[in-house]
Amino acid sequence: MLLVGNGFLFTRWSHLPMLADGAVAIDGESITEIANTAALKAKYPGASFIDAKGGLIMPGLINAHTHIYSGLARGLAIPGNNPTNFLEVLEGTWWNIDRHLSLELTRSCAYATVLECIRNGVTTIFDHHASFAEIPGSLFAIAEVCKELGIRTNLCYEVSERDGAEKCHEAIAENADFARWAVSQHSDMITAMFGGHALFTISDKTFEKMVAANDGLTGFHIHVAEGMNDVYDSLRRYGCRPVERLLYNGILGEKTMLGHCIHISPAEMEILIETGTMTVNCPASNMNNAVGCSPVLQMQEKGVLTCMGTDAYTHDVLDSLKTFLPIQRHHAALPNVAWNEGCTMLFDNNARMAAKYIKKPLGILRPGAAADVIIIDYEPFTPLHAQNLNAHMIFGMNGSNCRTTIVNGQVLYRDYEFTQIDAHGLRAKILEQSKGLWYDLGCHTD
Repeated sequence: MLLVGNGFLFTRWSHLPMLADGAVAIDGESITEIANTAALKAKYPGASFIDAKGGLIMPGLINAHTHIYSGLARGLAIPGNNPTNFLEVLEGTWWNIDRHLSLELTRSCAYATVLECIRNGVTTIFDHHASFAEIPGSLFAIAEVCKELGIRTNLCYEVSERDGAEKCHEAIAENADFARWAVSQHSDMITAMFGGHALFTISDKTFEKMVAANDGLTGFHIHVAEGMNDVYDSLRRYGCRPVERLLYNGILGEKTMLGHCIHISPAEMEILIETGTMTVNCPASNMNNAVGCSPVLQMQEKGVLTCMGTDAYTHDVLDSLKTFLPIQRHHAALPNVAWNEGCTMLFDNNARMAAKYIKKPLGILRPGAAADVIIIDYEPFTPLHAQNLNAHMIFGMNGSNCRTTIVNGQVLYRDYEFTQIDAHGLRAKILEQSKGLWYDLGCHTD
């Protein structure tokens, strides 16, 4: 038995939203009880106790869209790469990187990403991977890293025709093989989707192969209308808009998630509603790539399930929450929007999305929920309660405030130290791997 207490307990559970001196009782992989700290300590005198030291005890965070392949890219400046549009960003940076990622480098990317997730209070990630230098076995390699480090993960591989038919076939096979294996594990710790890059790099023939290989096993995870080139390509080559094309090819559905959806129309939103298809917004990435502002407010108003992710470079999902507010307000030219919508995406909708793949409830602290718990160091100068928690999180907290991270009942990070892994040793190995990658890309390493 494990108790986490002596803190402000915020459960995201309507029955008991907050306890000023609350505690969580964890037995194995599940939460068994929520109550006052003193009461639970008296009830379970032999339990191990983690002291929140007056901090915030909260559910672990969920990142609905990540790219492990970006794990070694921070600080990278590829000579001659000076993109002026989104396609040039892809060609000069990300496709260039993933064409150099061997299985060993993929593992290093995974180690770097997962370490940072744990340190930032992210307990579940939905990742979308690409490593065109070496595709077969890449998702399995990532899964091994995630199992070793203890994070909860959903994985898929990025199908694309950009590097030819053979690579495309390998990507389809990697998705199908891994999805079948993940289902056979019957585990909430590792699940799968079927990945695709974006419509402008996937023909209808390839979509047909993807649907056949998937055979209804899982949902699809694909980038949609992130740049206008995706819209133009669909209109010019297929006579329809991107979401319409996905509908015609059997990609949409209740377990499918579309990334970004910046340049979609009201009619496309109606298709998403009718098919139950989810979307995921990555506001910091969208601003960084200068691709535009997703019509998330309109999608939410219509009833589209919209989630939140980070995309690449950073894995602090609270940073994405902070970015969502100003980009949406700037786009709408209204100072009174996007407050509730952003928090709904991160805290409610990400959990609803995860429930389509993971049996135990996530994103909530209540009896029977998954034992994914974090402690955030935060000393407010103003009143803090259940009704204004989100405001405090937007303006007062970030991932670096995370003191302790527990995933599936395992204490992975306690009082700012990793408990089960040699993080310093791993960092040294990752750094050497990244230097090799950077050298191959023609970049300075010192």
